[in-house]
Amino acid sequence: MESGHGGWRSTGLLFVVLAAFASNSLLNRAALVGGQIDWASFTIIRLLSGALILGLFLGVRHGKAVLPRRGDCVGAMSLFAYAGAFSAAYISLDAGVGALILFPAGQISIQLIGLTRSIIPTRGQLAGAAIALTGLVVLIAPGATAPPLWSGLLMAFAGIAWGFYTWAGKGVADFPLATARYFVGAGLLALLLVPFAVTSTITWHGVLLAVISGAFTSALGYVLWYHVLARISIATAAVSQLSVPAIAGLGGVLLLGEVLTMRMITGGMIIFAGIGLAIWASAGRKAA
Repeated sequence: MESGHGGWRSTGLLFVVLAAFASNSLLNRAALVGGQIDWASFTIIRLLSGALILGLFLGVRHGKAVLPRRGDCVGAMSLFAYAGAFSAAYISLDAGVGALILFPAGQISIQLIGLTRSIIPTRGQLAGAAIALTGLVVLIAPGATAPPLWSGLLMAFAGIAWGFYTWAGKGVADFPLATARYFVGAGLLALLLVPFAVTSTITWHGVLLAVISGAFTSALGYVLWYHVLARISIATAAVSQLSVPAIAGLGGVLLLGEVLTMRMITGGMIIFAGIGLAIWASAGRKAA
């Protein structure tokens, strides 16, 4: 962990990254709810924009074209699956609700993947995951104020895919280069969505929102995230992500006119409590 000016710099970068993550929800929802673009076109442009900016930058830096390798299949496919499901879910989900579903689904996915790699969670971590899952169920369970079930399931799938993407990049020697290869691979896969694109609904404003999401708040945001991770503790990183749904929810209320429901508040509090318990248990395990 850095101290002094370096610590303040890391804190500032962390805030920028978290704002970028929340902005992805706001940008996607704003584009779709306003009828500026369809979900498939948004996904295609988002991934190709990220691939272009990272591919050009890393290509110039390394003096050769950035092309995905066989070992990048999981990273590229999971990034494509995440981005596609994420955009499709936001046809009906509010920005804050989507982020609340995405976050615990991603964390639970990471825990389950860890099990397959013989990383056995403690009782506290299991209890935290169970509480977070309960909050997720409360959030999407049928009811008058429940979000559309199909959209909720799509966002949960996006969270699972995000977990696989996180694991794919874990431990790579050069994460910026790996991220560029993942985006190039995901961008190529995104072309499979062309038949689902509704070109008659695309506006320049919708394209601009997708480009900003892909090139800046996604591609550069992901690279910056792993840069920050090297300078802060894992516990701090995990706790900090709890702010993303809150930022997205507040942004949705202030910028998109979304309504903050009691279901969202209750489900969010349960989710935060569960994730907080899992983080506390993880910190205690490392200290033991």
